[in-house]
This record gives sequence, structure tokens and C-alpha cells, in this order.
Amino acid sequence: MNERIVIVGDGITAISAIKAIRENDKESEIKLYGEEKFYPYNRVRLTKGTLDLLDEGKILLQKKEWYEENKVTLYKDLKVTSINTEKREVELSNGTKEVYSKLLFANGAKNFTPDINGINKEGVLTLRTLEDARNIVDKAKKSNIVLVIGGGILGLELAWILKQMGNKVIISEIAPRLMPKQLDEKASLMLHNSITINGIDVMLNNNISEISVNDNGVEGIIIDEGKFINCDLIIYSVGIKPNVDILTETNIKVNKGIVVNEKMETSIPDIYAAGDVAEFDNKIYGLWNIAIAQGTTAGYNMLGKDIIYKPAAPVTTLSAFNISLFSMGDIYEGNADNIVINEDEGSYSKILISNNKITGAIVVGSIKNSPILKKAIEEKIDLGDINFSDVYVNDLIEIIKNKK
Repeated sequence: MNERIVIVGDGITAISAIKAIRENDKESEIKLYGEEKFYPYNRVRLTKGTLDLLDEGKILLQKKEWYEENKVTLYKDLKVTSINTEKREVELSNGTKEVYSKLLFANGAKNFTPDINGINKEGVLTLRTLEDARNIVDKAKKSNIVLVIGGGILGLELAWILKQMGNKVIISEIAPRLMPKQLDEKASLMLHNSITINGIDVMLNNNISEISVNDNGVEGIIIDEGKFINCDLIIYSVGIKPNVDILTETNIKVNKGIVVNEKMETSIPDIYAAGDVAEFDNKIYGLWNIAIAQGTTAGYNMLGKDIIYKPAAPVTTLSAFNISLFSMGDIYEGNADNIVINEDEGSYSKILISNNKITGAIVVGSIKNSPILKKAIEEKIDLGDINFSDVYVNDLIEIIKNKK
């Protein structure tokens, strides 16, 4: 093989694809383009510690020498601006062009910007990059009250970090409860209580109509009923939007994301997409484990393999506010034949079962058994002939452990 492989984007999807390629092909040319000035790093780690202690070297996806060792030419701070599918070339922000034989879009997504009057004002930030994180630290140190718009994982982790930095923190969520897609009402309430016990205010069903600013920057928000909430820094995290703008002038099929099949192939031969930028089965997942799986699938198939992407069950974990939680799979009760629930003080487990297989799980408290539940869901392990009305979660864990 002697491919000229161009990869747009340098996150975990791209790295996963490169690993798959190099497992089978040590010689094909690989050129990797990233828009940031840093070596490829782990974005998930941005909210897994203390923002003001973030160091590029501690969050790298691979050691700096890994790229040379794997014959990968890494271009930092260089953006792909357009694609000519007929000429099989991409144009770069420095005006040069690069020819490819195989092209992978692994350029992820950007944070969705909520439709709020004043959202683009000074003092309104978002967190997607290492540079964003450093900017937030700088601004937070000069602020007293920080309002976080969005009660999803990123927003919650960010709120916890800011609280630990000494800020007064308010979480604003438009939904009636926190994390409604990942948690049931019980688990959501436990999370909510843990947040408020730690001194963070939570505003639910909160529709912000305007961000109010003065000569010094942000001074607060106005919610629908006209009430004014004081704050001097706002950070929003309300979902993602795939980076598909560079495809506007191409004939590559795009819906919300770049539409791909089970091989991560786009509508144009020899062009692939994976991760947050890709839309598979009408879904954009925005999840780490799925980005890895899709990137790996794309890498194999770019070499002519016939690897089918098997959709991974969505996984969510959170360790913050002195609480840990785990959610995976289908948590909608209407899709389950049986439900096993165990509750103790400070802990809650809910296992959803269909056709004798675990299809979803929610755990709050000790999440040490989450890898076992993950294995059961992904491998569709048959639990056998069980009376689910007379079984505990720990019984299910032991059954799974004993399965080969």
C-alpha cells in the first residue's frame, strides 16, 4: 500500500484512526492537520481537575515523539479551509494545497451558541479548547459570581471546578431537571441535592431572555419573567454543533453532521468521517467512547478493510460535588421488560433489562461495578432464567462475572 492519507482534525478520533492504520500499514503517508497551536490533547481532561493547574504536557493524547515514531506528519495551527473532491485536494489556511488518496474528517464539533440576546458580549465564554480553559481561569480569578448556562456533564464539571476556585456559582438549566437524557428523576434529584449541599445554586426551567452588560462587562441575566440575576462572568455549555462549514461548497452529503454509513464512508468515495463531526444513523453522539470506535473503524476501512461499525452504547460518568454517577445504554423504562432497583442511603442503582439482557443502567454512589455493567450491555450477555422480582443488583453483578 502507498496511500496519501490526509486527516482533518487532531483529536481522539484522528489518533484512533492512525493507530488502526499503522497496525496494518507502516509506510503510507499520513498528514494530520490541527487548528490549535498545541500537540493533540485530551479535551475530556479539561474539566477533570483544576483549570488553573492545566498543563499541556499532562493532557497530551500521545507523547510528542509518537508522531515521528509512527511516521505521522503533524501540522499544528494550520486549518483546512476547503476541499476539492474532483482534484482530491484540500486547501490550507496558509494558501497551500495538499493532495490526498484517502481523506478523513475528524475535525469534531464546536460548542452550540444559545440564542440569547447578548451572548456574544465580553465576559461570556465557552469551554472547548485548552486556550478557552486558560481564558476562563484568567477571567474567573477576577470575578465573583459565575453563571454556568447548561446542566450537562461539561457544565456541571465546570461549575464544580469554579466552586473549588472560590467563585460563587449558579447553574442555569432550561430543562425541568438535571441530565434528563442520562438520569431518571431519582438519580437527577440526588445529583441536584449534592450540588446544592456544596453551595452551588441551581435554577431549573430557567429561560434566559437577555444578558445584561455595563461598561465593566457582564452584570447579570434577565430571565423570562423579567427577574434580574446578578453575575459578572457567564460560561455556556449547551451542546455541540459539528464542524461542517468547510463542506458547504462540496457535494459531500451533510445533514446535521457529515452523513456516514457503517464503514464511516461519506457519500464520496475515499472520503471518510468519524467522531463528533459525523452523523451515523441520524445521530451525533458527542461521546468519547464512540469517537474512538468510529475513528478506529474509519482507519481500518481507509486501508480497504471491511470493518463494520457496531454502535457503542452511550456512556456517561461524573465525579463531582462529592458524588459519583454512571449512566449507560437505554434508560427509558418503556423499553424494558424488567427493572431492578436498589436504594441505600447515598446510593442508588437501577438496571433495565430486555429479553434477559441488560440494556441500560444508572448508578449513583459507588460506581466500582460500572465496567462490569458496561461489559454486559456491550456484549449483550444473557442473564439466564431469573426471577427478576426477587433479585438484587449485586446478584446480577455476580451472574455477569460468572459468564464466560
